[in-house]
Amino acid sequence: MSGVGRSVVDAGAVAANVHAVRERLARVAPGRVVRLVAVTKGFGADAVRAAIDAGVLDIGESYVQELEQKLPAFATDELRWHMIGRLQRNKVRRVATSVHLWQSVDRMEVASEIARRAPGGSVLIQVNVSGEPNKAGCAPDEATALVAQAQGLGLDVRGLMTVGLAGAPELARPGFRLLSRLADDLGLAERSMGMSDDLEVAVEEGSTMVRVGRGLFGARP
Repeated sequence: MSGVGRSVVDAGAVAANVHAVRERLARVAPGRVVRLVAVTKGFGADAVRAAIDAGVLDIGESYVQELEQKLPAFATDELRWHMIGRLQRNKVRRVATSVHLWQSVDRMEVASEIARRAPGGSVLIQVNVSGEPNKAGCAPDEATALVAQAQGLGLDVRGLMTVGLAGAPELARPGFRLLSRLADDLGLAERSMGMSDDLEVAVEEGSTMVRVGRGLFGARP
């Protein structure tokens, strides 16, 4: 559980960072649209406002408590909230009507709860392509079954999500390539992979959305 930290965000710096990230994306994937999800985990509502002012409307949160605290300040904004952290089944209901895309569905019990609380909800299946025990996600050989089960519950499975192997960006390439191949085999369009340090490699391997926190807002408080 994490509360919202005191924000130290400079809106001008965020705007410059958003521009820089979009330039990085354009260089590696000219002519392609890659969605930028601003990850405001650990920051306050002014980080979200800075992202909005910089033209980013996709906001990623890892903790239900933080999303709950921020929601009232943006009730009239046309934001797309993404849940990107490991989900606890008993907390799904608290934000079920507010989440645009559940990115971290990695087991059947979570898919079932989302289907119950947000029928027809849009989800990504999180796959652990690195094999690191500290990372969430189902095993690659379990992804096909979990996608089918989630679809059977009536969920809109839009694609797959992963976190790259820790270390130098190039080390993450095989895992990103594996995720793209899995998505292709399953006929899924979305591949959420790539963060501040490895987004170029992820986009080269077919990412359709990147999740960037530190690259926009700096180190978390």
